[in-house]
Amino acid sequence: MADILDLKGRTALVTGAGQGVGRRVALHFAEHGAGAVLVNDFRAERAEKVAEEVRALGVKALPVAGDVGDLDAVTAAVARAADEFGPIGILVNNAGNAGPQPTEEMTRPFWRQTPAEWHGYLGTNLFGVLNNVHAVLPGMIESGYGRIVTVISDAGRVGEPGREAYSAAKGGAAGFIRSVAASTGRYGITANCISLAATRTPRTEGRFADEERFKKIMSKYVIRRAGEPEDAANLVLFLASDAASWITGQTVPVNGGYSFAL
Repeated sequence: MADILDLKGRTALVTGAGQGVGRRVALHFAEHGAGAVLVNDFRAERAEKVAEEVRALGVKALPVAGDVGDLDAVTAAVARAADEFGPIGILVNNAGNAGPQPTEEMTRPFWRQTPAEWHGYLGTNLFGVLNNVHAVLPGMIESGYGRIVTVISDAGRVGEPGREAYSAAKGGAAGFIRSVAASTGRYGITANCISLAATRTPRTEGRFADEERFKKIMSKYVIRRAGEPEDAANLVLFLASDAASWITGQTVPVNGGYSFAL
C-alpha cells in the first residue's frame, strides 16, 4: 500500500530538533521518506545525537548547531544544506520557549519586566521564524515546491496569563505565516501552523512533576492527559506531505480540547 505521507526524498530542516517535539518530527520524517534532515538545536551535542538517530534509520542527516535568532547563521546553514543535499523542500519552525539563554527575570509579571526580558521570546519564537522562512524561500520558489510548518502555542492563539511576550511572539508568527501562505501559494508553497497546549517534553517535565498541580492543569482539558511529542509530530508530518497539498494559511490546534476553534 502506498504511503500517502511519503516525503519523496525531500530535504527538511527542523529547528529546535534536539529533543521533544522537534526530535520526534525529525524521526517521523526519516521514517516517511525524507531524503535528508537538518537537525537544528542551539546545543551541538543534542543536534548531533538526533542526527545519529536519523542516520540509523537510513536517512542522511546534518546537525546544525545555532540560534535561530541569528539570521546570518541560519542563512549559512541553509546554503550549506543546499550544497550537500539540494534545496530545502520542507521547513519546520519548532524552536521555541524562552530561547537559548532564559533568565529568572523572564518569569516576572509583565509590568515588572524590561524589554531585555522580551527579547528572548521574540528572538526565538518570532524572529527565528522570519529568519528561517527568509532563508528557505528563494530555493522553494525556484524549485516550485515548499512546505512550511510553524509550531505555535495556544498561548498565542487564545492567550495565557503571565506569558504576554511569549503569546505576542507566537501570535505574531501565526500572522506572519498566513501572510507567507497568501504570497507564495502561486509557487507551489504551503504554509501552516499547529498550535500546541501542554505537551510533555524535557523542557516541561518540571510542570508535571507535582501530581496535584498536574491534575489541576489537566482539569482544563477535554482529553485529560498531557500531549506527547508524537501528537504534534503526526500533524506536522501530514502538513509537510503532499496529502495536505490543498491546505495553507491555517492554524490547527493539537491541544487535547484545551480550547476549541471553528
